Amino acid sequence: MTVPLAILDLAPISSGSGTGDALRNTIDLARRAEELGYHRYWLAEHHFAPGVASSAPALLIALVAQATSTIRVGSGAVQLGHQTPLAVVEQFGLIDALHPGRIDLGLGRSGQRRTELLREPAPEPQPAHTVDGLLIPAPFSFAAIAGSPLFALYASLLQQPGAQTPDFADQVDAIAALIGGTYRSADGIAAHAVPGEGADLELWILGSSGGQSAQVAAERGLPFAANYHVSPATVLEAVQAYRKAFKPSATLAAPYVIVSADVVVAADDDAAADLAKPYGLWVRSIRTGAGAMPYPSEAEADAHAWTEEDRALVADRIDTRFVGSPETVAERLRVLQRVTGADELLITTITHGHDDRVRSYELLAGAWRRDAERAAVKP
Repeated sequence: MTVPLAILDLAPISSGSGTGDALRNTIDLARRAEELGYHRYWLAEHHFAPGVASSAPALLIALVAQATSTIRVGSGAVQLGHQTPLAVVEQFGLIDALHPGRIDLGLGRSGQRRTELLREPAPEPQPAHTVDGLLIPAPFSFAAIAGSPLFALYASLLQQPGAQTPDFADQVDAIAALIGGTYRSADGIAAHAVPGEGADLELWILGSSGGQSAQVAAERGLPFAANYHVSPATVLEAVQAYRKAFKPSATLAAPYVIVSADVVVAADDDAAADLAKPYGLWVRSIRTGAGAMPYPSEAEADAHAWTEEDRALVADRIDTRFVGSPETVAERLRVLQRVTGADELLITTITHGHDDRVRSYELLAGAWRRDAERAAVKP
């Protein structure tokens, strides 16, 4: 089955460039994505990352929606640990007022996870294995990053002093109620979000495991985005938990899953491998707790002296990236779709050069379109 393709953009800042360059590149890529037939264009939320300009997804979504006309635009995802439900609904209500029916509101728990990560035991040892051709690597523990003093400082700066983040499920329910005009306090007092109430937003939940995010999405009958590109070891757990617990809602009769993948496409496998070389160094900067560095060039990647510890730190992300010619990558993405049962695939591509990134999406769209055409003529 050939499913729609979507894009997740981090607005990457390449070495030697700046934030303005990254934002202009994002707007240019969104326009090209619309021309190429991508179904939706999501913007991530990241903070304290020298190599990422997507710290305020609502602002970026507004810019991208204004620069395009038909592609769906949304968040992948708003980190609810840092904002109140009302603030989120008002922001997205403003965007929807100008671009009704095109905006996705993706919600995530990443801003709330630090305390849980510190309490969680290390993942059970599990060797890398394949499931029907899809690599499931050994799980990676984020506890060391969550426990660093720098991470603690970042968490404190993202919240008001003494603020307590409500339960994720309660936040999602509050957002849905504010949009639907049914919000009531514990004492029965009504509150109305203006703008925001009545907005034609598509509500999504993003998650990396079969935990609360998957359960909240399933129990409320919402579509779910599973992160193979962030946590490939737990993607099957996530989609299986979501589907098992799913309850139909007024907006969604059956489970609907989008699965993410890191992708680099070039004219041939060797050219793609060259473009993909900086990725490991970039992931290393994240997993050492420093935050995503400006995305390196191929020459900068070649100059890095890798240790065995470095390689182990990034192995799961390197090994599960989809790199190659259009045909190579399309074939591997079909495996990801088949094994996860994804209804859509969410593609994130980062290269040092913007033209290479645009070309990667262009080549992939062409290969995917040819697949769909072949499928359509089969008896």
